[in-house]
Amino acid sequence: MFKRCALVLCLASSGVVMAQEPVDLDMVSKIRQEAFHRSQVMDTFSHLTENIGARLTNSPQMAEANAWTRGKFNEWGLANVHDDAFEDFGRGWEFSTASVEMLSERVQPLHALPKAWTPGTSGPVEGELVHVEIKKLEDIEKYRGKLGGKILLLGEAREYKRGEEPDSHRHDATSLEGLQQFTIPGSAAADRAKRVKDYSERQELARAVNTFFAEEGALASISISSWDNGIIRVAGGGSRKAGEPVGIPELAMIAEHFNPLVRALEREDTVRLRVNVDARFLHEENQPGYNTIAEIPGRGRKANEIVMLGAHMDSWHTGTGAADNAAGVAVMMEAMRILKAVGAQPDRTIRVALWSGEEQGLIGSQDYVARHFAAYPEPTDPAQKALPASLREPTGPLQKKPDYDRFSVYFNMDNGSGRFRGIYAQENLAAMPVFEAWLKPFHDVGATTVATRNTGSTDHIAFDRVGLPGFQFIQDRLDYFTNVHHTHLDTWDHIEPEDLKQAAAIVASFAWHAATREEKMPRKRLLEQD
Repeated sequence: MFKRCALVLCLASSGVVMAQEPVDLDMVSKIRQEAFHRSQVMDTFSHLTENIGARLTNSPQMAEANAWTRGKFNEWGLANVHDDAFEDFGRGWEFSTASVEMLSERVQPLHALPKAWTPGTSGPVEGELVHVEIKKLEDIEKYRGKLGGKILLLGEAREYKRGEEPDSHRHDATSLEGLQQFTIPGSAAADRAKRVKDYSERQELARAVNTFFAEEGALASISISSWDNGIIRVAGGGSRKAGEPVGIPELAMIAEHFNPLVRALEREDTVRLRVNVDARFLHEENQPGYNTIAEIPGRGRKANEIVMLGAHMDSWHTGTGAADNAAGVAVMMEAMRILKAVGAQPDRTIRVALWSGEEQGLIGSQDYVARHFAAYPEPTDPAQKALPASLREPTGPLQKKPDYDRFSVYFNMDNGSGRFRGIYAQENLAAMPVFEAWLKPFHDVGATTVATRNTGSTDHIAFDRVGLPGFQFIQDRLDYFTNVHHTHLDTWDHIEPEDLKQAAAIVASFAWHAATREEKMPRKRLLEQD
C-alpha cells in the first residue's frame, strides 16, 4: 500500500471540513529518486541541441528530430508512437552560411543573420547601401525606380540603453508574491479589434514591400536586431507559403553595427557592402507539418480518458533552440521516461505531444486540438480565414469531438530552462487546491506557488481556448528574455541542468496524479467568444 497525505480545507462560513486532494507519496518518492539520481534529461537535451541543432518547422533538422524522438519513445517502451500531420503548413527552408562585409569607406565584417523563409543571394552580391523607411503603403512610391542594384538599410538607428538589472533572474519571495496579484482584463472585443487592425495592416504592408523590392531589383535588405549587446534576434520574413511573394534576401544585424551604417548615410558617406546568403526553399508546394505523439496507456474503466503533457519541438534557425524549446521537450520526454522506469500503470492514458509550428502561431497544437477535441466553425469570410484563430470573429457554438469529454488536463513547458516555482492556474479556481496539494512534496526544491492569473503565447492556449484545462508552469526566467529568446545565443550553455531535473520530476508527478485521481481535472466555465 502506498502512503497518502491530504490537505484539509476549512470553510469558515459553513463550518464544513472537506478532505482534499490525496497525494501518492510512495510514487512521488520513486519519481524523485529516478529524476534526481538517474536522470537522462541532459542526454536528451544535448542530442536535440548539439547533434540535431535548430529545428525550424519543415526543415530537415525538424524531420530528424521527429524521427529521433520517435526512436527514443519506442526504446523506452511507450505505445502509439507516431507523427501526427497537420496540413498545409508551408514550405521547408534552411540556410547554411551568411556574411556581410563593409567594403568602403573602410573594410569591416558586419554581424548579421538571415530571416527565415527569405531567399538567398545565389552567391556574393555587392552594392551601394541606401537608407529606406517604409512605414505605410504610401511610402513605397517615393522609392520607385531608385533601388535597383542597391542594398537596403531598413529603419532607424536605436539609442543604446544600458541595463539596470542583472541579465539573469530567479524568483524570490517578493516576485512570487507579486504573481499572486490578478489584473482584471479590459474589453476583449476592443482589444481584438485593435489587434486585427494592426495584424492586417502589417500583413498587407509586408506583401506589398516584398513585391516592390523584388520588382525594383534590390539585392538585399538589412534590419536592426531588436536587442542590443551584440545579440542577433531574428525570426521570419518573406513567406513560407508557396505562391506568396518572398521578396529579397533579408537579414537582421546587431545594433552596434547597424547604427554606424545609419550615421554614415546621414553624413552622406558612400557605403558599399558585400552580402552572401546561402539559403533555400526546400519544396515547390506547401507541405504538412508534423507533431510527434506517444502514450503510456491507461488501465481499467478510465483508460479512454486522457492526460496530456507537451512542449514545442520547433525552434527558430540561428541558435540551437535550446531554451526555446529543447528544454521543454527534454523535460516532457524525461517525465515519460521516468514514469516508465518506475513502473507507473496509470488509470488514464498519459499522452505526450512534441509540437511543431508553435513559433508561427501555435499551429501544430491548435490543429491537433481542433481535430481531436473541439473547434469553432471555420469562417466563410476570406478576410476572417486569413486571420490567426485568436483574432477571428465568433463563428458559432463550439463543435466538440468525442474525446472532448474524455479529456482531463494538459501541462505545458515553454519558458526556457528555469526551475519550476509553481503553476499558473489560468483562472481555474477549482484547480488551485489540487495543484497546491501536488506541489507540496516539491516545496523543498523551490516549487511552492499557485497563481490565479493567466499566461499565454504558448501551446496550452490551444486547449484553454476551447474550454479544456491547459496549464503552463511558473519558471525562473534566467536570461530567457534578456539573451536567448529567438536569438543566436539560444544554445546549450544558457541552460541549468539541475533545473531541468527538478522540472521533469514535477511534470512526472503531476501527470501521475492527474491520471490516477478519482475525477478528471475540474474545468472552468467556457466563455464563448464575444
